[in-house]
Amino acid sequence: MTRRPRAVRRARAGLVTAGAALTTAALAACSSGGYTPTAVPTPRPTATQAQGNSPAASCSTATQSYDPLPSLPAADSIRDAGLRKILDAGRIRVGVSADTYLFGSTNPKTGAIEGFDIDLARYVAERLFGDPGKVQLVVISAADRLPLLQSGRIDMVARNFSMTCDRWDDIAFSAEYYRSGQTLLVSSDLKDAENATFATVKGLRVCAPTGTSSLALLRQQAERYDLKPVDAPNHTGCLVRFQQGEADAITGDDTVLAGLAAQDPYTVVSKAKLVTTEPYGLGVNKDDVYLARYLNRAIAEYESSGRWKKSYDTWLADTLGQAPAPPTPRYGRS
Repeated sequence: MTRRPRAVRRARAGLVTAGAALTTAALAACSSGGYTPTAVPTPRPTATQAQGNSPAASCSTATQSYDPLPSLPAADSIRDAGLRKILDAGRIRVGVSADTYLFGSTNPKTGAIEGFDIDLARYVAERLFGDPGKVQLVVISAADRLPLLQSGRIDMVARNFSMTCDRWDDIAFSAEYYRSGQTLLVSSDLKDAENATFATVKGLRVCAPTGTSSLALLRQQAERYDLKPVDAPNHTGCLVRFQQGEADAITGDDTVLAGLAAQDPYTVVSKAKLVTTEPYGLGVNKDDVYLARYLNRAIAEYESSGRWKKSYDTWLADTLGQAPAPPTPRYGRS
């Protein structure tokens, strides 16, 4: 197959860049559940981020969270200081993506942020307040996740957040609610594109978002496979770099790359064996153990009620196929 001309890629990149500008305008104009989605500046990275996070499941306890509460208590009976502060504020502040298609992205027609992660964030608000609209969606980059949780500027992250041992040193997680894995998105005219691996893209420029475990692993493997890592603030930024000829491939979770492929018909998500397993959890401040236990009970109810599957069918089934069983939670962290 003939590789599409660079000029075509540039033209398509112009469309994505324009779309990003429209998304920014929409975020400024729209509100979600009575709260305007808030874009925040990127804080200085933590020491862990500067060193790069290890790949997911790099230890035996990465997916182990705290025991869930026996049941979800009535709001007026909760005495935990951290969760009490959220309840008294009248909303939960959740860090989300606005450009991760299918998981958290802005609907260009309505301006609302929607997707698989957003459904779960709204369910948490529904259980806390009896109203799924009592959520303040704070638009953040992947690199924002740790420092904003640590500073207390957000209460929770629902942004395809891989659980790793390194991250447990800095924050806490709910139980795993989705299982993904790192792979590659490449041009459809690349030889054997559907089976692309780090080895088959040897010598090429591969993009991953700043502050992600995908970028950390890419850098670890760069010398072995003669790869040239490039980064961008987010996956959409990587797609723009790809379309402008500044990157030859993108690496990230298969779920995220599926969203990019849906936006660019000249790309393919590799079906080769996943580079890593990426378990997603909801991130919270390290001290918010009670909130993590609350979330674990809420997630268990979300899954058993069928709402997890309903959300999957709404957002992911067309791209990723029939819904799998939700991940089996691991509890017992002390």
